[in-house]
Order: sequence, then C-alpha cells, then structure tokens
Amino acid sequence: MTKLKGAVLIGQSGGPTSVINASALGCIEAALKSENVTKVYGAAHGIKGVLLDCLYDMNQEDPAELALMRYTPSSVLGTCRYKLKDFTEDDTDYKRILEIFKKYDIRYFFYNGGNDSMDTCHKISRYMAENGYECRIMGIPKTIDNDLARTDHCPGYGSAAKYIATSCMEIYRDAKVYGAGSVTVLEIMGRNAGWLTAASAIATWKDMGPDLIYLPEVPFSLDKFIDDITRVYQEKGDVLVAVSEGVVDENGKYILEILSESEKSKDAFGHVQMGGLAAQLAAFANSKIKTKVRGIEFGIIQRCAAHIASETDVNEAYMAGEAAFKAAEAGETAKMVAFERGPGPGYTCNTILVDLADVANYEKKVPREWINEAGNGVLQPFIDYVLPLIQGENKVPMEDGVPRYAKLKKIRAE
Repeated sequence: MTKLKGAVLIGQSGGPTSVINASALGCIEAALKSENVTKVYGAAHGIKGVLLDCLYDMNQEDPAELALMRYTPSSVLGTCRYKLKDFTEDDTDYKRILEIFKKYDIRYFFYNGGNDSMDTCHKISRYMAENGYECRIMGIPKTIDNDLARTDHCPGYGSAAKYIATSCMEIYRDAKVYGAGSVTVLEIMGRNAGWLTAASAIATWKDMGPDLIYLPEVPFSLDKFIDDITRVYQEKGDVLVAVSEGVVDENGKYILEILSESEKSKDAFGHVQMGGLAAQLAAFANSKIKTKVRGIEFGIIQRCAAHIASETDVNEAYMAGEAAFKAAEAGETAKMVAFERGPGPGYTCNTILVDLADVANYEKKVPREWINEAGNGVLQPFIDYVLPLIQGENKVPMEDGVPRYAKLKKIRAE
C-alpha cells in the first residue's frame, strides 16, 4: 500500500435517497479510524460547498449522532446540481477547488452521487492529475434511478423499489373498494430509464398491482394507451396504470411535453424538469373514456421513504462508502465503487472498482427482453433481478413515536 497522509473530504450531490447517508457514514467512519487521515471534512451542498469554502469538521461530531446517519434519509451534508465545465474550456472552478484542497490538505476526495456526479468526480480527478496535486478521488454511487453503468444496481434503488411496490399494492386496494369502475394513473420517477416504474411489477406479481406498466425504454403511443385502458376496463372495470415520467413517443419527444401547454423548464444539466404527467394523462384518458379517472404523482416521496427502506439496500450503501475509502487508502484513484452480484441461486453482492471514465454520463436501461412484446408490462426476469434488493426491514430508532434521525452540529472548518 502506498501511504498518503492528509485530510478526507466527502460531498453529496444530486437527488437525495433513503440510504445516501449510510454511504457517507461508511466512508466517514472508516476515515476516522485511519492513521493516514489527519481530518475528515464534509462539503456543504456538494461541490458548491468546496467552491464557497464551506466545509464541516466531521471530527467534532458526536460518534453516536453520526451513527444515526445510517437510518436518516436525504443528504445530511446538503446536495446540489452544479455542472462543472470542461477545464480545457474554463478552469476557473478547478483552480478554486485546487486552492481549497491545498488550504485543508485534502488528499482524499469522495463524491457520492449519480451520473452527473460521477462526471464531476471524473473531471476533478483529471484536473488534479494534470496539475500534479496528489489526491485520491473516488465516486460512491447513489441513485434511485438505478441507471449507473458498470454496476449491477445502485444504492438507493432497492428502498425506492420497495416503497413503490408497497404503495402500488395499497393504491390497488383503495381503487377496488367501490366496484363502480375507475382508471388510476400512477406517475413514477424515471427520466430515461424505467427501473423505478418497473418496480411496480412486484405488486402485480403479488396480484395487487398495475394492469399496465409503461417504461421509457419502449416508445409510448397515446392511441395505444387508450386502447390498452379500454380493453382492461371492459375486462375488469377498474384499471391501474403505472407510467414513467419520462416516457417518449416514437420520435423521442416527452409525452409530458406533448400534453403540456407550456414548455418545461430545465435544470443545470439541461434535463427537462419532470412532473405532472399523471394529471395530463388522466385528463386525456377522461376525454376518451367516460368513467372516474384520477392521476397520482408519487413525486419526491418515493426518494426518501426511510420508514420502509430495504435493509439490504442500507447495508450495501454503507458497504459502498466503506469500500471507497479502503480502496483510496490502498492507492486507488479515479474509480467508482460498483456492485457485482455473485453466481448461484442465492443472492450475494460484492464491491468492485470501475473507471470513472466508463461511468460518467452513461445510462443503464431496463433490458428490452425484460419488457413484454406489447411494451405495457414487465416480465419475470425483472422480478428475479429486483426481489433480492428489497429484502429486510431497516430497524429505524424511534423517539416519541417518530423516527430519530441524525442532528449534526455542522461546525464550519477553519
């Protein structure tokens, strides 16, 4: 092992999840135990905190309070959606990052996030290498979208999938009580990949879920949508539909934009802001089918439902953070921790390292062979893939009848 003494900095980025803090905790606790680490810092709101010189001194946190991060949803350090330009075009931000790294003697940098975050991590790694500053930089995966390349699955996905499956079962029960005929459209997150919406098929597998499931991987037709709903309505009386927010037509145009009267805004990375598709599809369906039609948008509640988090997901998230630090301490850099599913019938999961360059800005889609030929349902291979990821119940500490989440002091580093 090539020893490198210095400070550790960890930042969180992108959308929050139920288990992102478990990953941060795995990294922080491993770093605090290391004789090679002089200080451990947390970046306030990801890379923006670095640029603003706003770091938290994690050494001054109560270890017992830190431990509660394992059960605490969302990003305790704060997150951001900030896109770094390529440093060959504009190196202003990179010079500032290097200045901050030198100020605090940051020799280990960990960025916990999804596709765009891995791109940020990769760019910083390249800049530091080209400028001769020794710093080991690692990506810790996070995304409920489950769309990161080179990993079997992503921390955060299992818990979100469990929430979606459970919620679909509950909504199914609710939708059936009147026996008067209805159509319920459920909008589930997923801009370009349908992993989350596919999780609704777990409820269908349990005979209490959507009759129709639409993913972005298959072009969406409004006419076929009405035909599908009409057929199921005539057969069953009540129809439950799950649809990814990012479904597109055969020309790649978002159905949300087709149905919406106003142009959708975009975020810092140029992504169209999602949301509102369920209401639009419900209104469209109601103009074609005269029955009770309602749209339900799961929205942000599917991201941070820690009360129903998968124990498997929590444990693997912690494992990813811990593995990232140990790999960096051993001399690795410019890598992301990934999950590798073990062979055989029983589920096992190990961590491996993949190059950041192979992950940044790539998206992993649901395999077409896991979707039925009609493009309105999910097949058994997906169920076999996802079931191990939702197993176990996270034992969240309770206080006065509600969860006891971490309350960090967040003392500014000087």
